[in-house]
Amino acid sequence: MALTGYVCQILVTVLCLFLLFIFKGKSIIPRHWPLNGMFPAVLFQYDRFIDLGVQVLERCGGTFVLKGLWFSYSGMLFTSIPADAHHVMSTNFLNFPKGPDFRTMLDAFGNGMFVSDSENWSFHRRIGRAFVNHQGFQMLQVTTALDKVENGLLPVLENASQKCLALDFQDLFQRFGLDTSCTLINGRDPKSLCIELPDIPFLSAVDEAGKAIFLRHIYPKFIWKLQRWLGMGSERILSSAKITLHDFSADQLSIMRERSNIGTNQTEERLDFLSAYVNEDETFQSPARDQVLIDNILSFFVAGKDTSSSALSWFFWLVSKYPLVETKIIQELKAVVPAKEADKWHLFDAEELSKLVYLHAALCETLRLFPPIPLQTRTPLQPDILPSGRCIDPSMKIIFHAYAMGRMSSVWGKDCLEFKPERWVSEEGRIKHEPAYKFLSFSAGPRICLGKEVAFFQMKAVAAAIIHNYHFQVVEGHQFLRHLLNEDISPHILVSCMELNIRRVRLKSLMCLKDCQEGKSPKKFNYSSWREGRCMLVGKS
Repeated sequence: MALTGYVCQILVTVLCLFLLFIFKGKSIIPRHWPLNGMFPAVLFQYDRFIDLGVQVLERCGGTFVLKGLWFSYSGMLFTSIPADAHHVMSTNFLNFPKGPDFRTMLDAFGNGMFVSDSENWSFHRRIGRAFVNHQGFQMLQVTTALDKVENGLLPVLENASQKCLALDFQDLFQRFGLDTSCTLINGRDPKSLCIELPDIPFLSAVDEAGKAIFLRHIYPKFIWKLQRWLGMGSERILSSAKITLHDFSADQLSIMRERSNIGTNQTEERLDFLSAYVNEDETFQSPARDQVLIDNILSFFVAGKDTSSSALSWFFWLVSKYPLVETKIIQELKAVVPAKEADKWHLFDAEELSKLVYLHAALCETLRLFPPIPLQTRTPLQPDILPSGRCIDPSMKIIFHAYAMGRMSSVWGKDCLEFKPERWVSEEGRIKHEPAYKFLSFSAGPRICLGKEVAFFQMKAVAAAIIHNYHFQVVEGHQFLRHLLNEDISPHILVSCMELNIRRVRLKSLMCLKDCQEGKSPKKFNYSSWREGRCMLVGKS
């Protein structure tokens, strides 16, 4: 009987889709069908779900209830109103967990800090905060990022420049994030960012899992659960990806346990993810607690891999479209380096990066327009009334449309669709502070991103090195793929997202470019000789 009911429901949905295709009008508001709610409209336009949400919320004053199937939950409340975000994420935080349905949707990523709730979340959050705020971690993240730029990213870029190769920037940034995350968490660099660009199963598995998780948000629960039971479609791919993700994280934990056993008799304090948990609770020394550690290690790896890579990909795409912004960034970069090195190859240190206000503003503007997590979910435990006037109850889901919030004229002004870094710079020449519930790229309230400052430092280090030393150009005729997130996972919430693949970007060393502009024969810049000279200068071997 149950299977017959499912078949009938699917047939009715197909009929609604057909009628929607035949009779669809100019209205952007999803049609509410009997039995099927607004599901047919969502399925019919799932490829532009995020952009459609912006139009609907703008038309409806910032909130909209998406009605689901008649036998499921009563609906999802989409909101782009900052006051609602502040109420849910801060003021009334305890009444709005992510909920069990959220953990079920993202079961491929375990039950770590970023998907858990209540006491379980509090425990992992406390350990994560102590780990990230540790003085040793702060020093390590600076040296790790700068070293990865010099010895990982730049050799790849220089090789591409010399051989006139096109690069996939998003892939490079994901590798950068994975290598730095591994180094910070367990002290071991997998060196995925190198000239050979080896295949990394973990990176592919995260992408595949993200695609399947997005479809779980689109399909009714009974459809994807049936797929999982039959081992077919996106659920079959997700099952395989889940094994790869678990094995990779388990291997990283094994590395930490091996180092822990070797260093048992040493007095020097160790700084890695395992030691952070053991210092809080000695029972984590036992392999019996491995699954908890694996889940949280996986969460940190995925967060470190994707958040910055998404922002940097969008950043370089936007800068390529706004030459004036690129010019201002170049001028700022030249201003912070010694005058005699302004037109030479240069790597920026931590002090120089801290002075880059306009670059920081450009990154903030990128995150406003393209937040790595455009949709953030919460589930009410008790009925409530939001500041927008919407009444909610435990049968509903609340979806914060951060992507739409960044495009609301009521929030950011009439020029909200423009890429305008100046909106983030005060009259005193400093970065303007915007409330977290208005600028949701790093979430808000008690769940605000622990790695926000780490992310900004890494993004500035990468952006400064590329823009100062290279001229980058998008390959003509290449099609950019804008699609609902197939891989981005936030440090706070794992949810389907919008992403851009910056692929096939051509690079040219500015040292060669300047010679061409002056009518000289371009000289091949010897990166290896430059690096050897720099190593001697700073005392490296």
